[in-house]
Amino acid sequence: MNIHGNIVAGIPVEDMTSEVRAAIGQLSDENALLRAALAETRERVQELERTADSDVLTPLPNRRRFLAELERAVSRANRHGTPSAVLFVDLAGLKAINDAHGHFAGDAALIHVAGLLAGLIRTTDCAARVGGDEFGLILDHLDHNSAIETAERIARCIATNPLDIGGSELALESAIGVATVLTGDTVEDVLRRADRNKARAKRDG
Repeated sequence: MNIHGNIVAGIPVEDMTSEVRAAIGQLSDENALLRAALAETRERVQELERTADSDVLTPLPNRRRFLAELERAVSRANRHGTPSAVLFVDLAGLKAINDAHGHFAGDAALIHVAGLLAGLIRTTDCAARVGGDEFGLILDHLDHNSAIETAERIARCIATNPLDIGGSELALESAIGVATVLTGDTVEDVLRRADRNKARAKRDG
């Protein structure tokens, strides 16, 4: 609708009937409401996009986001040979914690470890909760030896930072599998190696 000053679509406002002026006013109000509704819809879509990538319990991203980041890391390795590593961190004994202290304590343990992991990685890295008791890390520009050292540091950090549950401390342990992203890898290749190495770490640990 073309409105300029006191002229609407080339017709002076004073020449219009009251019914026409009322209809124009109603259309203007409806237009404003529509713009507000569209703005609210955009905000809701953005919020849904954010929550779709977020874990429901911890402050970390979820498996969906982790896989998307891993896809990018694999693509960089194949195009440019950019090194990176994937760590699968298994919180050992979560079922025993739930059985002995309740699910609240188990959830608190997951949140506690998530906070530790978030504090240990760089802004270019990714830490996510990828399963019930499992976290996944993607460490950018890290070769295999450096990734092993990082895994050992993470394991020490978890072991030396017990969870406080109502005045008593609960020791936590982890098993960590490391896989380097190699040129020619697929996402499935990396996940398979990291999972296999995590299983070996649990068995040997």
